Amino acid sequence: MGDVAMTIPILRVVAQTYPETKFTVLSKKFLAPLFADLPNVSFFAAEVTGKHKGVFGLMKLASEVKALGIDGVADLHNVIRSKVVSRRLRMSGISVATLDKGRAEKKKLTQAKGLGLVKLQTTHERYARVFEILGLPIDLTNHQFPTRKPLSPRLLTIIGKEPKKCIGIAPFAAYESKQYPLELMKQVITKLDEGQEYKILLFGGGKEEIIQLKALEHEFEMVTNVAGTLTFEEELDLISNLDVMLAMDSGNGHLAAMYKLPVITMWGVTHPYAGFVPFGQPDTNQLMADRNQYPLIPTSIYGNKYPKGYEKAMETIAPEIVLNKLKSLL
Repeated sequence: MGDVAMTIPILRVVAQTYPETKFTVLSKKFLAPLFADLPNVSFFAAEVTGKHKGVFGLMKLASEVKALGIDGVADLHNVIRSKVVSRRLRMSGISVATLDKGRAEKKKLTQAKGLGLVKLQTTHERYARVFEILGLPIDLTNHQFPTRKPLSPRLLTIIGKEPKKCIGIAPFAAYESKQYPLELMKQVITKLDEGQEYKILLFGGGKEEIIQLKALEHEFEMVTNVAGTLTFEEELDLISNLDVMLAMDSGNGHLAAMYKLPVITMWGVTHPYAGFVPFGQPDTNQLMADRNQYPLIPTSIYGNKYPKGYEKAMETIAPEIVLNKLKSLL
């Protein structure tokens, strides 16, 4: 989801720059709300667990896409499924441009072993390059953020009637190595909750995460868990009305960045130099584990590979550092 969310700013600019061009996004159905407000952009759902499953299903998908009358393909994913569909369309004479993930550069970054790191091209810049190859160059400095979404009565109830600054916290990530220890996050939340100055909303997904977030909610007066209680559309509406988002190197940070929120991202064994910083966020909003204590950081690009003990790297980010950054942005 984070990868898909990172395409939104680029699609905003490309659609604005080329208003006479029709763009169709091909992705999984549940992600359609991300693209609802983009001009001259429509959505086509890939049913990868249904009729588009497997090689023959992907061939069928390519035929359906071709029937739309498309002139070019921007493969912003560059994985097996997108390659199969793109190759089929290229064989039909349709132009295809594919994302360069910079795998060699990223591999070199993860092998720095305590030496200096080189900041790589951002994923957003890589996405923009795909459209440039198709003859649709864009200037990302022309990006215009959308306004906050209107809140339904249900969402207004969650935020509350009293005018308080609203903090979103997404404490989970795909791997333990990318996740701030929950006990340390509790210390952060405890301090935020004490003065009752802020409304704190917890975001996440998955059965186990929801159980933990509900438990957190019951410990604090000013904390509300929204995971598992809202539709994806409602979550996006709510995120657009936050004052700040605290997230790991994960999807919720990218969702919040779509709406010009200040996003604080916490990094464990991954590193912002790999190019996955949420859109428009400054380096000062990136809280990183101590590389002096854990010199092999970044150990991998996605956080799935790390030496024994490195899952504790985030413990070097003191709760006071997180609190000070949050309060400075609020």
